[in-house]
Amino acid sequence: MTLEVLAPAKINTFLSVGPADASGYHPLRSYFAAISLADTLRFTPGARMEITCNWPDLPAENTLTKVLRLLRELSEVPPCQIELIKAIPAESGLGGGSSDAAALLRGLHRLFPDLWPKEFMTSVAQAVGADVPFFLIGGLARAEGYGEKLIPLPDAPGRWLVVVRPDAGVPTAHAYRELDARERPWREFPDDPWTLYNDFERVMPCACGEAIGRLQVHGATASGLTGSGSAVFGLAPDEQAAHQIAQSMQNEGWPFVRPAHTLTREESLWMSLS
Repeated sequence: MTLEVLAPAKINTFLSVGPADASGYHPLRSYFAAISLADTLRFTPGARMEITCNWPDLPAENTLTKVLRLLRELSEVPPCQIELIKAIPAESGLGGGSSDAAALLRGLHRLFPDLWPKEFMTSVAQAVGADVPFFLIGGLARAEGYGEKLIPLPDAPGRWLVVVRPDAGVPTAHAYRELDARERPWREFPDDPWTLYNDFERVMPCACGEAIGRLQVHGATASGLTGSGSAVFGLAPDEQAAHQIAQSMQNEGWPFVRPAHTLTREESLWMSLS
C-alpha cells in the first residue's frame, strides 16, 4: 500500500508585513494561491519511521521532523517510510517546506485518522510555520495575523504564470531584518486578490528586480516577488503565452524557470492511495 500526497507551491499575490510584536513575530496580510509546481510525499508502511529525499542536502532538522516531533507529544507515530520528492526550490518564497509539512499532516491523518484530533493537527500546523495552515486548505485564500486567520476564497483555476528563481536564495530571517530596518505602511487588503504587491520588494536582491522586469518584457501582464523571495512570478495571458515567456527566460540563462498554473482547492489537496 502506498499513499501519494501532493505538496504544491504557493505564490503571494499580495503581502504586507506588520510591525514585529514583543516576541519578534510579524503579523501579515496576504493572498495565497496554490500552484501546479509541487513536491510529492509517498507513504509506505514499514518496520520503522524513515524519511528519504531526492535532494541529498535536505537538512537533518526540517519541517517534516518538526511535525513528527510535535505529533509524538500526543501519540506515537506508526512506522512508515516517507519519500519526499522535491521540485520546489529552497529559500524561494514558494512555501516548499511549509507545503511538505502540511502534506505530511494530511497523509498521516488519512492513514491513521483516529490518532490525532483535527484541531490538534491544525495547532501543529501553526506551530511549524505561518504558511503551513494555508496548505491544509489550499486553493486561493486570504490570510491575516500569523497564518491562523484564513478565509478560503472562490477558486481561480487555470490562471497561468511563470516562476523564476535567480541563482541565490533569500533566507527568511535575513529578509525580515532588512525589512524591519525600513519604515513602511501596513497596507490594507485590495479588493482584487490579483492586484500584485509585496513589501519585500523593497529589500529584494537586484537579480529579483531584474527578473521581474524581464518577465514583463517577454509578455507577462504583471509580475512580482513571492513571499520573502527569491522567486518571482509573472502572470501570463494563457498557457501558450506562459510557455513562450518561460522559453524566453530560459534562453536568457535564468537558472530556474517553470511555467505553472493555479490550482483549485480540490486539486491542491490531491492524494491517491494504491
